[in-house]
Amino acid sequence: MTLRRIFKWAIGLPIAIVVIAFAVANRQWITVSFDPFLRDAPFAAIDMPLWTLFFCGIFFGLIAGWTAAWIAQGKWRRAAREARIELLRAHDEQARMKREPAPPGDANP
Repeated sequence: MTLRRIFKWAIGLPIAIVVIAFAVANRQWITVSFDPFLRDAPFAAIDMPLWTLFFCGIFFGLIAGWTAAWIAQGKWRRAAREARIELLRAHDEQARMKREPAPPGDANP
């Protein structure tokens, strides 16, 4: 067993135990309403366990953070793509110059 695998189990197992304990302790059902005006008979409402709402919030927060980071790093991806294209052009030019003979009168000492 590698050190990395032991480390993953040492960190992951306690986190899994805490998450399961949280889900078991918060299994009461709640009504999530998307209607701010009608409290008694909302237009759109969902009944779900409290832990489901909590984990859905974490999931959507992770997706939103990933998307924001991906959009914010777009300029760096574009710069890397342009640098890669420039490098390929330079390699192609170098290979072409090696294949073609030097023009007459262009002597290098």
